[in-house]
Amino acid sequence: MSKTADFAVRTASLEDAEAVSALLQASYPSLMALGYEPVLFARALPLLTKANPALLSSGTWYVVELSGADGALIGCGGWARQRPDAPNEPVDTVLGHLRHFATHPKWTRRGVGRALFERCVADARLAGVCTFECYSSIMAEAFYRALGFRTVEPMKIALGDNLTIPSVRMLCQMTTGPSEATG
Repeated sequence: MSKTADFAVRTASLEDAEAVSALLQASYPSLMALGYEPVLFARALPLLTKANPALLSSGTWYVVELSGADGALIGCGGWARQRPDAPNEPVDTVLGHLRHFATHPKWTRRGVGRALFERCVADARLAGVCTFECYSSIMAEAFYRALGFRTVEPMKIALGDNLTIPSVRMLCQMTTGPSEATG
């Protein structure tokens, strides 16, 4: 578990499902809405704000909780070897995929997302990963760019039957230090 004075990053578990869904429901409507057409976003939101059991039990997906008595979740996210849109394809052992990052709106710009990313980098490097790919929402592109990602191409993510949302494929080549990345 990595800590700052206000919060700690720890590996998620299935027991976090309810709290993660609540965090996603608090985060995504306010932080992502401006990037999408309202009717499309309203259809996508129930799918985007549901905790993914496979991620929760992966060992490479994390939550950020407040220090202190209540331990409320203020961030979540992680990485996987499998592409989110092709989970059954063979994996590239040096490529990792960032997955389902979110920060509570009251905690943006306070280091929560960066702490999650640094945990992902440290753990992925130990597993032999040297490049991260992410499918960023339209509104999160600047966040990932600040972490060292470069935009590769616009894309659409399929969320279900006849439902796709615009996204951006981004890459980040990790450098020598566990918390350093360049685009």
